[in-house]
Amino acid sequence: MLNLNRKRYVYSYSDMKFKATILDEVAVKRAMTRISFEIIERVNVSNAVLVGIKTRGVPLAEAIRANVKASAGVNLPICELDITHFRDDVVPEVKVSPDQIPFPVEKKDVILVDDVLFTGRTTRAAIEAVMATGRAATVRLAVLIDRGHRELPIRADFVGKNVPTSIKEEIVVHLTETDGETSVSIYEK
Repeated sequence: MLNLNRKRYVYSYSDMKFKATILDEVAVKRAMTRISFEIIERVNVSNAVLVGIKTRGVPLAEAIRANVKASAGVNLPICELDITHFRDDVVPEVKVSPDQIPFPVEKKDVILVDDVLFTGRTTRAAIEAVMATGRAATVRLAVLIDRGHRELPIRADFVGKNVPTSIKEEIVVHLTETDGETSVSIYEK
């Protein structure tokens, strides 16, 4: 059983009621391709870097990287970012080094990649982590799902799908790289 950690509450799939599959594997790939093309159109990819927010943002960033390389011939630098040290709602047991980004972000167009945008707190923590390593030219956000309910004034620049939800619902993203299958589903708590 996989646990979902959100804002100090722990849910397991057995505690939630399945409502619907929002995206299947083909739809997820289509959404990531569309996001990749939007990035090519709106960002100077020769000056861009991808930062995948751990855990599911990493394979999504890798998909963007592959799509950009296939379409624009640019192999974007990429890294995995664990934002635990920068969260404001969790006190980490072990301090994570803020120098996780292995390349300079100074004057770069940083594209943060995550699976779901909800309250904005994960994104805020990721921005803080990026800024701790240097002054980026821009920081943009690419997400597979934007479900609303923001607590902070944060919006995504690149969105695969907007899914209006109630606060009693949970969006669950499965990716082959982390979960053995690819889909996006909605559950009720």
